[in-house]
Amino acid sequence: MSQYEVTFAGFGGQGIMTAGQLLAYTGMNAGKQVAWIPSYGPEMRGGTAYCTVVVSDERIGSPIINRPQGICVFNRPSLDKFGPRVKPGGLLIINSSLVDATSDRDDIQVLEIPANDIAQKAGSGKATNMVVLGAFVGATGIVEFDKLKETLTEKMGRKKDLLQINYKALDEGYELGRKAKEEKVKG
Repeated sequence: MSQYEVTFAGFGGQGIMTAGQLLAYTGMNAGKQVAWIPSYGPEMRGGTAYCTVVVSDERIGSPIINRPQGICVFNRPSLDKFGPRVKPGGLLIINSSLVDATSDRDDIQVLEIPANDIAQKAGSGKATNMVVLGAFVGATGIVEFDKLKETLTEKMGRKKDLLQINYKALDEGYELGRKAKEEKVKG
């Protein structure tokens, strides 16, 4: 990997920015070059929110990315807006708990994950972002999973009960992403 770009998109309150920040911090902790660009809709909760993260082994020429390799969508409006922007050969992760559609593109990998359902089983619907982030890291290997967990501990360690829920959600998502990556390699 020399450079990887990803956009996380959904509505305010789904932890979109937190997922992007954790990925960016993990990249920094691993000695990578990183850019994190947030974008909020007019309302915080319920409005559209997305962020783009660039993780690179080299200096980043521009943090503005129109066609990222990866896009993680948490709701239907985000799929409609961002799904077509995935670079050919890229990855589209869809939260199938809230999105009743998929992409008809055959030039990208589409991974549908019932993220809200998994988060609920882990202990909190608020951990949906951790499920998707875990799946993304599992499917791409953009950062080491252990480093991601270290960063999560560093940022949320004082909230022990939430930390355990987030670990569980992250682990579940990671396994789904890792399995999808293995299947892609076999296929």
